[in-house]
Amino acid sequence: MKKTVTTLADGRELLYYDSHDDVVRDAVDRRPLDAVSTSSEIRRDPLLGDSVAIASHRQGRTYHPPADECPLCPSRDGRLSEIPDDQYDVVVFENRFPSLAGDSGRCEVVCFTSDHDASFADLTEEQAALVLEAWTDRTAELAGFEQVKQVFCFENRGAEIGVTLGHPHGQIYAYPFVTPRTELMLRSVEAHRERTGGNLFDDIVARELADGDRVVLTGEHWVAFVPYAAHWPYEVHLHPRRRVPDLRELDEGARTEFAQIYLELLRRFDRIFGPGEPSTPYIAAWHQAPFGVPGREEFGLHLELFTIRRTSGKLKFLAGSESGMSVFINDVPPEAAAQRLREVASE
Repeated sequence: MKKTVTTLADGRELLYYDSHDDVVRDAVDRRPLDAVSTSSEIRRDPLLGDSVAIASHRQGRTYHPPADECPLCPSRDGRLSEIPDDQYDVVVFENRFPSLAGDSGRCEVVCFTSDHDASFADLTEEQAALVLEAWTDRTAELAGFEQVKQVFCFENRGAEIGVTLGHPHGQIYAYPFVTPRTELMLRSVEAHRERTGGNLFDDIVARELADGDRVVLTGEHWVAFVPYAAHWPYEVHLHPRRRVPDLRELDEGARTEFAQIYLELLRRFDRIFGPGEPSTPYIAAWHQAPFGVPGREEFGLHLELFTIRRTSGKLKFLAGSESGMSVFINDVPPEAAAQRLREVASE
Protein backbone atom coordinates (compact mmCIF):
# COMPACT_ATOMS: atom_id res chain seq x y z
CA MET A 1 0.00 0.00 0.00
CA LYS A 2 1.19 3.53 -0.81
CA LYS A 3 -0.14 6.50 1.14
CA THR A 4 0.03 10.04 -0.23
CA VAL A 5 -0.98 13.01 1.94
CA THR A 6 -2.05 16.30 0.37
CA THR A 7 -4.41 19.20 1.05
CA LEU A 8 -7.49 20.58 -0.65
CA ALA A 9 -7.93 24.20 -1.68
CA ASP A 10 -9.58 25.13 1.63
CA GLY A 11 -6.87 23.48 3.74
CA ARG A 12 -8.60 20.20 4.52
CA GLU A 13 -6.43 17.10 4.52
CA LEU A 14 -6.82 14.46 1.77
CA LEU A 15 -5.09 11.09 1.63
CA TYR A 16 -4.74 8.69 -1.29
CA TYR A 17 -4.33 4.97 -0.57
CA ASP A 18 -3.02 3.04 -3.57
CA SER A 19 -2.47 -0.65 -4.14
CA HIS A 20 0.71 0.00 -6.16
CA ASP A 21 3.79 1.87 -4.99
CA ASP A 22 4.59 3.48 -8.35
CA VAL A 23 1.47 5.68 -8.44
CA VAL A 24 2.19 9.43 -8.38
CA ARG A 25 -0.39 11.72 -6.80
CA ASP A 26 0.45 15.33 -7.60
CA ALA A 27 -2.89 16.72 -8.82
CA VAL A 28 -3.76 20.10 -7.31
CA ASP A 29 -7.22 21.14 -6.13
CA ARG A 30 -7.98 24.11 -8.41
CA ARG A 31 -11.37 25.04 -6.94
CA PRO A 32 -11.77 28.58 -5.51
CA LEU A 33 -12.90 27.42 -2.06
CA ASP A 34 -13.32 29.54 1.03
CA ALA A 35 -11.94 28.27 4.31
CA VAL A 36 -14.24 25.79 6.05
CA SER A 37 -16.36 27.39 8.76
CA THR A 38 -18.00 25.06 11.27
CA SER A 39 -20.10 25.57 14.39
CA SER A 40 -19.83 22.11 15.90
CA GLU A 41 -20.51 21.99 19.62
CA ILE A 42 -20.81 19.08 22.06
CA ARG A 43 -23.55 19.38 24.67
CA ARG A 44 -24.08 16.89 27.48
CA ASP A 45 -27.59 15.79 28.40
CA PRO A 46 -27.82 16.07 32.23
CA LEU A 47 -30.66 13.53 32.45
CA LEU A 48 -29.29 10.74 30.28
CA GLY A 49 -25.61 11.55 30.71
CA ASP A 50 -24.89 11.25 26.99
CA SER A 51 -23.56 13.82 24.52
CA VAL A 52 -25.15 15.50 21.51
CA ALA A 53 -23.29 17.20 18.66
CA ILE A 54 -24.93 20.49 17.63
CA ALA A 55 -23.84 21.21 14.03
CA SER A 56 -26.13 23.74 12.35
CA HIS A 57 -23.73 24.30 9.45
CA ARG A 58 -24.62 20.84 8.12
CA GLN A 59 -28.00 22.12 6.92
CA GLY A 60 -26.26 23.38 3.77
CA ARG A 61 -24.47 20.15 2.85
CA THR A 62 -24.75 18.61 -0.61
CA TYR A 63 -28.04 16.72 -0.99
CA HIS A 64 -28.70 14.05 -3.64
CA PRO A 65 -26.79 15.64 -6.53
CA PRO A 66 -27.12 14.08 -10.01
CA ALA A 67 -24.43 11.53 -10.85
CA ASP A 68 -22.58 13.94 -13.15
CA GLU A 69 -22.22 16.40 -10.26
CA CYS A 70 -21.13 13.90 -7.59
CA PRO A 71 -18.44 15.48 -5.37
CA LEU A 72 -16.90 12.06 -4.61
CA CYS A 73 -16.13 11.14 -8.21
CA PRO A 74 -12.65 11.98 -9.56
CA SER A 75 -12.06 15.35 -11.22
CA ARG A 76 -12.53 14.69 -14.95
CA ASP A 77 -13.49 16.41 -18.20
CA GLY A 78 -13.20 19.88 -16.73
CA ARG A 79 -15.42 19.15 -13.70
CA LEU A 80 -13.67 19.63 -10.36
CA SER A 81 -14.64 17.53 -7.33
CA GLU A 82 -13.42 16.82 -3.81
CA ILE A 83 -10.80 14.49 -5.32
CA PRO A 84 -8.33 16.44 -7.51
CA ASP A 85 -6.98 13.40 -9.40
CA ASP A 86 -8.78 11.83 -12.38
CA GLN A 87 -8.80 8.35 -10.83
CA TYR A 88 -8.11 6.75 -7.45
CA ASP A 89 -8.15 3.49 -5.50
CA VAL A 90 -9.20 4.62 -2.01
CA VAL A 91 -9.37 8.22 -0.79
CA VAL A 92 -9.91 9.69 2.68
CA PHE A 93 -10.47 13.38 3.32
CA GLU A 94 -11.78 15.69 6.01
CA ASN A 95 -15.52 16.20 5.70
CA ARG A 96 -16.48 19.63 4.40
CA PHE A 97 -19.61 19.55 6.58
CA PRO A 98 -18.39 17.77 9.72
CA SER A 99 -20.54 16.87 12.72
CA LEU A 100 -17.37 17.02 14.83
CA ALA A 101 -14.49 19.46 14.34
CA GLY A 102 -11.57 20.96 16.25
CA ASP A 103 -11.76 20.27 19.98
CA SER A 104 -15.05 18.44 19.31
CA GLY A 105 -13.31 15.73 17.28
CA ARG A 106 -12.99 15.05 13.57
CA CYS A 107 -15.06 13.64 10.70
CA GLU A 108 -13.60 12.05 7.57
CA VAL A 109 -15.05 10.65 4.35
CA VAL A 110 -13.76 7.35 2.94
CA CYS A 111 -14.33 6.77 -0.79
CA PHE A 112 -14.07 3.04 -1.47
CA THR A 113 -13.65 3.28 -5.25
CA SER A 114 -13.75 5.86 -8.04
CA ASP A 115 -16.58 3.87 -9.71
CA HIS A 116 -19.74 5.85 -8.97
CA ASP A 117 -22.09 2.97 -9.83
CA ALA A 118 -20.38 0.32 -7.70
CA SER A 119 -21.00 -0.71 -4.11
CA PHE A 120 -18.71 -2.20 -1.49
CA ALA A 121 -20.00 -5.65 -2.44
CA ASP A 122 -18.72 -5.07 -5.99
CA LEU A 123 -15.13 -4.57 -4.87
CA THR A 124 -12.44 -7.15 -5.52
CA GLU A 125 -10.73 -8.76 -2.53
CA GLU A 126 -7.68 -6.59 -3.23
CA GLN A 127 -9.80 -3.43 -3.15
CA ALA A 128 -11.61 -4.47 0.04
CA ALA A 129 -8.26 -5.23 1.68
CA LEU A 130 -7.07 -1.73 0.76
CA VAL A 131 -10.14 -0.19 2.43
CA LEU A 132 -9.30 -2.19 5.56
CA GLU A 133 -5.76 -0.79 5.41
CA ALA A 134 -7.16 2.73 5.15
CA TRP A 135 -9.49 2.17 8.13
CA THR A 136 -6.57 0.81 10.14
CA ASP A 137 -4.22 3.64 9.20
CA ARG A 138 -6.79 6.29 10.09
CA THR A 139 -7.52 4.58 13.42
CA ALA A 140 -3.80 4.61 14.22
CA GLU A 141 -3.35 8.28 13.30
CA LEU A 142 -6.52 9.57 14.96
CA ALA A 143 -5.62 7.67 18.14
CA GLY A 144 -2.74 10.11 18.48
CA PHE A 145 -5.00 13.19 18.59
CA GLU A 146 -5.19 14.47 22.15
CA GLN A 147 -8.93 15.20 22.01
CA VAL A 148 -9.92 11.86 20.43
CA LYS A 149 -11.25 9.16 22.76
CA GLN A 150 -12.80 6.74 20.23
CA VAL A 151 -12.64 6.10 16.47
CA PHE A 152 -15.73 4.88 14.64
CA CYS A 153 -15.48 3.64 11.03
CA PHE A 154 -18.83 3.04 9.36
CA GLU A 155 -20.79 2.90 6.11
CA ASN A 156 -24.37 4.00 5.48
CA ARG A 157 -25.73 2.45 2.27
CA GLY A 158 -29.07 3.34 0.66
CA ALA A 159 -31.47 6.26 0.51
CA GLU A 160 -33.66 4.57 3.15
CA ILE A 161 -30.77 4.93 5.62
CA GLY A 162 -30.52 8.64 4.85
CA VAL A 163 -27.55 8.65 2.49
CA THR A 164 -27.33 11.93 0.57
CA LEU A 165 -24.49 10.96 -1.80
CA GLY A 166 -24.90 7.84 -3.92
CA HIS A 167 -21.18 7.25 -4.51
CA PRO A 168 -19.85 4.21 -2.56
CA HIS A 169 -18.33 5.71 0.54
CA GLY A 170 -18.21 5.55 4.31
CA GLN A 171 -17.19 7.82 7.14
CA ILE A 172 -14.90 7.94 10.14
CA TYR A 173 -15.91 9.80 13.30
CA ALA A 174 -13.26 10.58 15.91
CA TYR A 175 -15.23 11.31 19.07
CA PRO A 176 -13.92 13.41 21.99
CA PHE A 177 -15.78 11.10 24.37
CA VAL A 178 -16.61 7.42 24.77
CA THR A 179 -19.91 6.69 23.03
CA PRO A 180 -22.92 5.45 25.07
CA ARG A 181 -23.05 2.10 23.24
CA THR A 182 -19.41 1.44 24.05
CA GLU A 183 -19.81 2.48 27.69
CA LEU A 184 -22.63 -0.06 28.03
CA MET A 185 -20.45 -2.77 26.51
CA LEU A 186 -17.53 -1.96 28.81
CA ARG A 187 -19.81 -2.16 31.86
CA SER A 188 -21.17 -5.50 30.70
CA VAL A 189 -17.66 -6.81 30.11
CA GLU A 190 -16.59 -5.76 33.61
CA ALA A 191 -19.66 -7.30 35.25
CA HIS A 192 -19.16 -10.55 33.32
CA ARG A 193 -15.52 -10.75 34.40
CA GLU A 194 -16.47 -10.22 38.05
CA ARG A 195 -19.27 -12.80 37.82
CA THR A 196 -17.55 -15.56 35.81
CA GLY A 197 -13.87 -14.73 35.55
CA GLY A 198 -14.12 -14.93 31.75
CA ASN A 199 -14.21 -12.45 28.90
CA LEU A 200 -17.70 -11.59 27.65
CA PHE A 201 -16.74 -11.27 23.97
CA ASP A 202 -14.90 -14.60 24.03
CA ASP A 203 -17.79 -16.31 25.74
CA ILE A 204 -20.39 -14.90 23.32
CA VAL A 205 -18.42 -16.10 20.28
CA ALA A 206 -17.87 -19.52 21.88
CA ARG A 207 -21.59 -19.84 22.70
CA GLU A 208 -22.66 -18.95 19.16
CA LEU A 209 -20.21 -21.41 17.63
CA ALA A 210 -21.33 -24.16 20.01
CA ASP A 211 -25.02 -23.47 19.40
CA GLY A 212 -24.71 -23.01 15.64
CA ASP A 213 -28.30 -21.93 14.96
CA ARG A 214 -27.40 -18.29 14.46
CA VAL A 215 -24.01 -18.73 12.72
CA VAL A 216 -23.99 -17.39 9.16
CA LEU A 217 -20.37 -17.69 8.03
CA THR A 218 -17.17 -19.07 9.52
CA GLY A 219 -13.55 -18.92 8.47
CA GLU A 220 -10.19 -19.69 10.00
CA HIS A 221 -9.95 -16.17 11.44
CA TRP A 222 -13.53 -14.79 11.49
CA VAL A 223 -17.03 -15.82 12.51
CA ALA A 224 -20.29 -14.07 11.53
CA PHE A 225 -23.52 -14.68 13.42
CA VAL A 226 -26.91 -13.14 14.15
CA PRO A 227 -26.82 -12.18 17.85
CA TYR A 228 -29.13 -13.95 20.29
CA ALA A 229 -30.99 -10.72 21.06
CA ALA A 230 -30.76 -9.04 17.66
CA HIS A 231 -32.28 -5.57 17.60
CA TRP A 232 -32.81 -5.40 13.83
CA PRO A 233 -34.69 -7.76 11.47
CA TYR A 234 -31.46 -8.80 9.76
CA GLU A 235 -28.39 -8.09 11.87
CA VAL A 236 -25.01 -9.84 11.75
CA HIS A 237 -21.99 -9.41 13.99
CA LEU A 238 -18.57 -10.24 12.53
CA HIS A 239 -15.86 -11.09 15.07
CA PRO A 240 -12.23 -12.10 14.68
CA ARG A 241 -11.66 -15.44 16.37
CA ARG A 242 -8.64 -13.95 18.13
CA ARG A 243 -10.00 -11.11 20.22
CA VAL A 244 -8.30 -7.73 19.70
CA PRO A 245 -9.35 -4.25 20.92
CA ASP A 246 -9.14 -2.45 17.57
CA LEU A 247 -8.21 -2.72 13.90
CA ARG A 248 -4.52 -2.06 14.54
CA GLU A 249 -4.15 -5.37 16.36
CA LEU A 250 -5.47 -7.70 13.62
CA ASP A 251 -2.82 -10.14 12.39
CA GLU A 252 -2.05 -10.81 8.73
CA GLY A 253 -4.20 -13.92 8.57
CA ALA A 254 -7.27 -12.01 9.79
CA ARG A 255 -6.56 -9.11 7.42
CA THR A 256 -6.31 -11.40 4.44
CA GLU A 257 -9.45 -13.40 5.24
CA PHE A 258 -11.52 -10.33 6.12
CA ALA A 259 -12.00 -9.33 2.47
CA GLN A 260 -13.32 -12.80 1.57
CA ILE A 261 -15.70 -13.08 4.52
CA TYR A 262 -17.01 -9.52 4.44
CA LEU A 263 -17.64 -9.41 0.70
CA GLU A 264 -19.57 -12.68 0.89
CA LEU A 265 -21.62 -11.30 3.78
CA LEU A 266 -22.52 -8.13 1.88
CA ARG A 267 -23.47 -10.09 -1.22
CA ARG A 268 -25.78 -12.28 0.84
CA PHE A 269 -27.40 -9.18 2.30
CA ASP A 270 -28.28 -8.05 -1.21
CA ARG A 271 -30.06 -11.39 -1.81
CA ILE A 272 -32.10 -11.54 1.41
CA PHE A 273 -35.36 -10.37 -0.14
CA GLY A 274 -35.11 -12.28 -3.40
CA PRO A 275 -34.41 -11.50 -7.07
CA GLY A 276 -35.73 -8.28 -8.51
CA GLU A 277 -35.55 -6.44 -5.19
CA PRO A 278 -33.46 -3.24 -4.97
CA SER A 279 -30.12 -3.36 -3.17
CA THR A 280 -30.52 -3.87 0.56
CA PRO A 281 -30.00 -0.68 2.58
CA TYR A 282 -27.65 -1.23 5.49
CA ILE A 283 -25.38 0.24 8.12
CA ALA A 284 -21.97 -1.35 8.69
CA ALA A 285 -20.36 -0.23 11.95
CA TRP A 286 -16.94 -1.08 13.40
CA HIS A 287 -16.94 -1.25 17.19
CA GLN A 288 -13.45 -0.47 18.48
CA ALA A 289 -12.15 0.00 22.01
CA PRO A 290 -11.85 3.61 23.18
CA PHE A 291 -8.47 4.96 24.21
CA GLY A 292 -7.16 5.37 27.74
CA VAL A 293 -10.02 3.70 29.61
CA PRO A 294 -9.93 0.88 32.19
CA GLY A 295 -10.61 -2.52 30.67
CA ARG A 296 -9.66 -1.48 27.15
CA GLU A 297 -7.83 -4.75 26.47
CA GLU A 298 -10.94 -6.68 27.46
CA PHE A 299 -12.93 -5.12 24.60
CA GLY A 300 -13.51 -7.15 21.45
CA LEU A 301 -13.29 -5.51 18.03
CA HIS A 302 -16.27 -6.46 15.86
CA LEU A 303 -18.32 -5.23 12.93
CA GLU A 304 -22.08 -4.87 13.16
CA LEU A 305 -24.02 -5.10 9.89
CA PHE A 306 -27.76 -4.55 9.81
CA THR A 307 -30.60 -3.47 7.54
CA ILE A 308 -33.70 -1.46 8.40
CA ARG A 309 -35.73 -3.41 5.81
CA ARG A 310 -37.79 -6.06 7.60
CA THR A 311 -39.38 -7.66 4.54
CA SER A 312 -39.86 -6.92 0.86
CA GLY A 313 -40.95 -3.29 0.45
CA LYS A 314 -41.30 -2.65 4.19
CA LEU A 315 -38.98 -0.86 6.59
CA LYS A 316 -38.43 -1.29 10.31
CA PHE A 317 -39.29 2.08 11.83
CA LEU A 318 -38.03 3.14 15.26
CA ALA A 319 -41.39 4.08 16.71
CA GLY A 320 -42.62 4.65 20.28
CA SER A 321 -40.91 1.83 22.16
CA GLU A 322 -37.62 2.06 20.28
CA SER A 323 -37.32 5.85 20.01
CA GLY A 324 -39.02 6.74 23.29
CA MET A 325 -37.68 4.01 25.58
CA SER A 326 -34.78 2.39 23.65
CA VAL A 327 -36.59 -0.97 23.83
CA PHE A 328 -36.39 -2.69 20.44
CA ILE A 329 -39.12 -4.99 19.13
CA ASN A 330 -37.84 -7.36 16.45
CA ASP A 331 -40.34 -9.01 14.05
CA VAL A 332 -37.81 -11.54 12.71
CA PRO A 333 -36.50 -14.26 15.06
CA PRO A 334 -32.68 -14.25 14.99
CA GLU A 335 -32.60 -17.95 14.15
CA ALA A 336 -34.86 -17.35 11.13
CA ALA A 337 -32.68 -14.46 9.98
CA ALA A 338 -29.56 -16.61 10.21
CA GLN A 339 -31.25 -19.43 8.32
CA ARG A 340 -32.21 -17.02 5.51
CA LEU A 341 -28.65 -15.67 5.30
CA ARG A 342 -27.33 -19.22 5.02
CA GLU A 343 -29.89 -20.10 2.33
CA VAL A 344 -29.03 -17.19 0.04
CA ALA A 345 -25.48 -18.48 -0.38
CA SER A 346 -26.73 -20.69 -3.22
CA GLU A 347 -29.21 -18.27 -4.82
